[in-house]
Amino acid sequence: MKLIDNINTRLADELKTGIRKNSKIAMATASFSIYAFEALRKELEGIEELRFIFTSPTFLQENFKREVPKFFIPHLFKEADLCGGEFELRLRNQLTQRAIAKECSKWVQAKAQFKSNKNLDLPLNSMIYAENSPENATAWTPVNGFTQADLGLVPKKGFPTLIQQADYPNSKAYLDYFNQIWDNEEYLEDVSQKVQEYFEKAFQENSPEFIYFITLYNIFNEFLDDLNLDNLPDDRVGFKDTVVWNKLFNFQKDAVVGAINKLEKYKGCILADSVGLGKTFSALGIIKYYEMRNKDVLVLCPKKLEDNWNTYRHNDKNNILAKDRFNYDVLFHTDLSRETGMSNGRNLANVNWGNYGLVVIDESHNFRNAGLTYSDKENRYQALLRKVMQEGIETKVLMLSATPVNNRFNDL
Repeated sequence: MKLIDNINTRLADELKTGIRKNSKIAMATASFSIYAFEALRKELEGIEELRFIFTSPTFLQENFKREVPKFFIPHLFKEADLCGGEFELRLRNQLTQRAIAKECSKWVQAKAQFKSNKNLDLPLNSMIYAENSPENATAWTPVNGFTQADLGLVPKKGFPTLIQQADYPNSKAYLDYFNQIWDNEEYLEDVSQKVQEYFEKAFQENSPEFIYFITLYNIFNEFLDDLNLDNLPDDRVGFKDTVVWNKLFNFQKDAVVGAINKLEKYKGCILADSVGLGKTFSALGIIKYYEMRNKDVLVLCPKKLEDNWNTYRHNDKNNILAKDRFNYDVLFHTDLSRETGMSNGRNLANVNWGNYGLVVIDESHNFRNAGLTYSDKENRYQALLRKVMQEGIETKVLMLSATPVNNRFNDL
């Protein structure tokens, strides 16, 4: 028996010695990488066959969270590892995946068969077995993955590696073990076609549209997961029958639903559409939803925008949303720092700041929390936290801003 630590002796060097022309290879590891194939291409191109088992479920339909139409996204790291894993980042940055995957695809089609363990609860022992003749065979175990990191060719974090090398006749026990598993259809599923399709996609030319949709998916996939029934707006309150909802464009309706989802899950949301995209109407759609759920709503805005928000509260001829009977309160940013006086027809001494279920802050970039430690005077951000958020009932905050200017890292 020989021990391999991938420092003084490397698994890759032992495999190059142990694999000969017309060798028969059996592998059971967690992952398979084209860069490991590239490192041993000369040896592997001459073998007779490769039988490979993914030791945990890989390329199986039940692994996918949902169907993604028209393009394929790997959902498990072992599938993504076919084109380079965590420790092969430097190799992936060389942008040679397409050429290597093309060569590997031809080799897989001619020489290899892949199967996957179906059951996470039934782990398999990892190993590599190379047989040149019945009495000239070598086995290596444990081998976590068939990657350049596991071969000892690139650095790998974690605990030191210690792989046992067994020669004939001890190596025969590993072949017997592998053969007992290989034909077990109850626990293994053939995934050769899926592996082949993966390699074909890895080296095909992709259209700009394809790249665009792949980019969108990776940006927003977590957001799509967040849209669950527990946090989506309750249509039963009837807010989609309101005047304001039916005046919204589709992108504004999406914004309303997304913002309500965030408000329900995180208690806060920022709507940062550009000037002219109708943030006020989107916010009114959100406000109406919470009013129909019997929540008191407060709008905080700069004094110069008073008429903009008051318009939709009054039964005036110029109020195109009069039938929705909005009932939110309107106060000004500076009112948070005042304890007395009149504002928008109200006595500030009587305002129950802690009793609002939703606070909408227009021009919310004025509420940056910069300077908290530099002044003893309470700023409007601190006043908002104390008066509205910490006192009274649970409050959700919707912040609107088209000009979130960030001049310093602290602003972000």
